[in-house]
Amino acid sequence: MMTANDEPSKETAAIPEPASDTTYSVSGGLLARLARLDISIAFTSYQSGLLYFIGRNGEGGINVHQSAMPKPMGLCMDSGSAGSGLTMSSSYQIMRLENILQGNQRINDAFDACYVPRTIHVTGNLDAHDVGIDENGRVIFVNTRFNCLATTSARHSFEVVWRPPFITALVDEDRCHLNGLAMENGKPRYVTAVSRSNTIDGWRDRRASGGIVIDVQTNEIVCTGLSMPHSPRMHDGQLWLLNAGTGELGTVVATPEGSYQFEAKAFCPGFLRGLSFHGNLAFVGLSKPRYNRFEGLELDQRLSDADSEPWCGVQVIDLNTGSCVDWFRIDGTISELYDVEVVPGVVCPMAVSPFSHEAAGLITFAGMPAGDST
Repeated sequence: MMTANDEPSKETAAIPEPASDTTYSVSGGLLARLARLDISIAFTSYQSGLLYFIGRNGEGGINVHQSAMPKPMGLCMDSGSAGSGLTMSSSYQIMRLENILQGNQRINDAFDACYVPRTIHVTGNLDAHDVGIDENGRVIFVNTRFNCLATTSARHSFEVVWRPPFITALVDEDRCHLNGLAMENGKPRYVTAVSRSNTIDGWRDRRASGGIVIDVQTNEIVCTGLSMPHSPRMHDGQLWLLNAGTGELGTVVATPEGSYQFEAKAFCPGFLRGLSFHGNLAFVGLSKPRYNRFEGLELDQRLSDADSEPWCGVQVIDLNTGSCVDWFRIDGTISELYDVEVVPGVVCPMAVSPFSHEAAGLITFAGMPAGDST
């Protein structure tokens, strides 16, 4: 956990570095924005094996909490019968973390939400990406390694929920690099894939313009010509996504001819993965491109034209203007994020690693007396 004071009078407010090779910084207005909206931010970095929470500390500063997780990937915030919870895909698990605190409880007199792993499905390494919760409380996740949407199984690694129509067999071959999932009204609605390839690793040859969006309900490919699309999300009746290979946030819109196309709304200087909304704001995850894999994408030229270097962090985009109004930035060896979630109604959240001493020693039960601290 790292903390720092935000100084709105300055352009940026530095946060003490968690390690000698990593530094954090934030825009001067981020603290006030989090307070005004009554939210915190969660994001994952599979590269570092950390789940991050960005909140507000009791000293009037930004608080950064890190929790070690096995290759954390997709995030989904929901409200279940036990209260607000967070579902996460990881290296070989689908994990459900529950907030164990009641409204007036605190841990260390600081944290007003503590997410503890309570249900862990061991799936094996499926390279699971985005994750969602359906109307029946069932976990739906993108099983990238097997080119399908899947759910957990009491006996097996997974059960198939849906498969793209062009994928001819359920095989252990990442053919199209299925990655993103948009839920609507408790059902899987849209997915993104880097290509429609039906051969092993075929997507790598289609990174620049082979990306697609598929309507899960109709099996129709509704948008083509994308560059490594990620993080499709429904917001205010519109389908938004990140065209990662061009660094653009945008929507899928109808054309006069009756087809659909991607319409860019904002450019962010990075390889984009992770998208969440709050009102008219989009919270976008940025990564530095892995050039040995992503070189040759339009993003490279866009950065060169803007005389900019790629970012790692989260940018807050005003949907009305397409401009970045606040940001959180990471510099150093941590250069890749995957997913972003807004955490509503929480000032300073934390999480407990499933393999830590804290997980072993933190005991809760129904009917525990509520107090000012835990």
